[in-house]
Amino acid sequence: MSDPAPLSCRGLIKSYVQGATRIPVLAGVDLDVPAGERLAVVGRSGSGKSTLLHVLAGLLDPDDGRVHVFGEEITGASPARRAALRNAHMGFVYQLHHLLPEFTALENVAMPRLVTGESMRRVAPDARALLASVGLEERVEHRPHELSGGERQRVAIARALAGSPGVVLADEPTGNLDRESAAQVLAAMDALAAATGTAFVVVTHDEGLARRMDRTVSLEDGGLRS
Repeated sequence: MSDPAPLSCRGLIKSYVQGATRIPVLAGVDLDVPAGERLAVVGRSGSGKSTLLHVLAGLLDPDDGRVHVFGEEITGASPARRAALRNAHMGFVYQLHHLLPEFTALENVAMPRLVTGESMRRVAPDARALLASVGLEERVEHRPHELSGGERQRVAIARALAGSPGVVLADEPTGNLDRESAAQVLAAMDALAAATGTAFVVVTHDEGLARRMDRTVSLEDGGLRS
């Protein structure tokens, strides 16, 4: 029997209410993300891409449907169990890197494991290796304000991998970057997916990024189209 997919969903429905109007966003979304796949989700602004990402992460409840993380349902789970599933299996990268400004690149990458009670002595070698894997071995002691935009985003990607997640959810990870910096971030994602077997689900408007992924789906009228 094959192992369950890192991330899957069936029949996701989500709408928002504005006054007396109900606005449908997701209308029966089905998706399977196998191990190591790099998936791009594209679509016009306001189509619901970020909503889909938040529902997949268990940060937002669907009106109906189910999300499974390595075979365990995250929809309907308690807040504590959802948090545990995210900590164990998911990493996150945002358009704004959300690095902690008072900490070094090394400390930022180590942070997801430090907050679980592990010591810096134990975590530091792995954090250094992750920074080296995204080409930042010479920048480990630099704080975010000493790094370029592309370097900060590569730190954010390394941080997302700190807990060895099965899947990384990325929301417009190159949205604020110039072309050269975006290319460096994409190369880092490619290398990490190949080396770790981590799946990436990337919401993006960047056509260059989407072309680099293994598969692209478009969110249109509440459904996914290949």
